[in-house]
Amino acid sequence: MSFFLTNGELSHYKEKGFLIRDRVFSGPDLFALRSAAQQAQEDAVGLIRHGTSRDRKIHPYVIDGNRFTDIDFITIQFEHGTEKYTVRVIEPVNELNEQFDILIDDSRLTEPMQQIIGADQLALWTVKLNLKPAKEGSGFRWHQDSPYWIHDCDHVDQLPNVMVLLDEADASNGCLRVIQGSHKNGRLPGSDDGSQLQGFFTNPSAFSEKDQILVEAPAGSVVFFDPHIIHGSQPNHSNAQRRAIIVTYQPAGYPALKSRVIRPVVTSVNP
Repeated sequence: MSFFLTNGELSHYKEKGFLIRDRVFSGPDLFALRSAAQQAQEDAVGLIRHGTSRDRKIHPYVIDGNRFTDIDFITIQFEHGTEKYTVRVIEPVNELNEQFDILIDDSRLTEPMQQIIGADQLALWTVKLNLKPAKEGSGFRWHQDSPYWIHDCDHVDQLPNVMVLLDEADASNGCLRVIQGSHKNGRLPGSDDGSQLQGFFTNPSAFSEKDQILVEAPAGSVVFFDPHIIHGSQPNHSNAQRRAIIVTYQPAGYPALKSRVIRPVVTSVNP
């Protein structure tokens, strides 16, 4: 079975900066990914609570009042405003659970990415697990991915993302929001609010929130989006968690963002 994008889908992605495919994953696939997400959280917290060991270097730190911990080159972000070990993001999560390493090579993701990047052979840039627990999951401010990555590579235009929704996503549980078409303007100026990470958040004067689209979709759906598109999300005020995995690909031959090791991707022959 082929998962390559149609001409219409590819045109939509290029024009809007994102593309949704509903219910790409279901049944056993979703169960396996959800179980892996839960296990990755438990393993990450377990390593952090046990502290530095012979095999792992554990480094906790705070940025803009928010807690982070690095386990070697794996970064764990905790939920804002709490001292609890409630995980917000794990990156790269494939280093904690092999199920995500299998996902990286899944043709449902790789075939469209071959077309979007314009390359038959791919490598992994990064893969992260985003978690929004019910009632307490915090939002993500408006930002582009390119400012985060521009200092680590010179091919930031070729780092598209695909988000796999593990739960139904809607406005109530803090679904992804994008500023459609904003990718056409390239890398935009950062905020000047005085925070440590101000340069990574898009300056409000550079776009209009009137152009935002809520990416509401059922569990198992996938969302492809450009590294330059402005995106963010609201907090999760619902009784339902909202988990998602984001895989970022790149042309073959380049090292991954954090490990600096080349992780080749298994791909199909482009039509």
